Parts: sequence; structure tokens; C-alpha cells
Amino acid sequence: MNTISIQIPSIPHNVRIIESFIDNAKERFHLDDDLYGNIMIAVTEAVNNAIKHGNSMNEKKNVHLSLHLERSVIRFVVKDEGAGFDFMNLPDPTLPENIEKPSGRGIFLMKHLADEVSFKDGGRIVELTFYMNS
Repeated sequence: MNTISIQIPSIPHNVRIIESFIDNAKERFHLDDDLYGNIMIAVTEAVNNAIKHGNSMNEKKNVHLSLHLERSVIRFVVKDEGAGFDFMNLPDPTLPENIEKPSGRGIFLMKHLADEVSFKDGGRIVELTFYMNS
């Protein structure tokens, strides 16, 4: 299994580092463009959520990202140092009362772009799993 990890302080601008990390993974593991696009959006959403909601943009707290590649499965694990959240009771961003809200679509997007999304450690960890076409 291949594993690569990175850690960034909780500063929104640091998402660019995560984008470079994903670009490098695309090259290293020869990811096709569709899969790469889904990974880029889903993982950056997860990291943004970790920075903003998990760590409350506290620069002293870090966001940890690791990539695990085994056979034709690529898994990204995003971990923050915050208090967690109730991932079982999220508002549906497609409901009329939520359509106009500027936030609340990140997890919805992740669930539609990744093959599997799971939350652990009280919501402090999100795992995004993608199946690679072989």
C-alpha cells in the first residue's frame, strides 16, 4: 500500500497546498481526469470544512490529510483538531428552505463525488474513498 501524508495549519489560503498534493497524486498514480476532478472537489471541500468548521480557523490547529492507495482503491483521510460535529443530523441543502444558504453543500458534494464517505471520531475525521477504473 502507498501512503502519503501532509499537515497544514488552519488557514484558508493553505488549501492551495492541498491542491498541489492532489496534483502530485494525479501524476504519481496516473489518475484519469474524471476521477481527479471528483477527488479535487471532494477533498478540498473536506479540508475547507476542517479549517473553517472543525478548527474554527485557529492557525495553531492543524488539518491532517493522508492518501492511501491499495490496488484500485484510493482513500483520502482528513482529520481536524476541533470538537467534531453531529454528522447524522445535517440539513439537506436541496430543500427549499436551504437552497439560498451560502453554506451547507460541502458534505452533500462529497457524498455525490466520492464512492464512499464515512465520518469517525465524532466527526473529526472524514474518509473519502474512490474506486479507480482499472
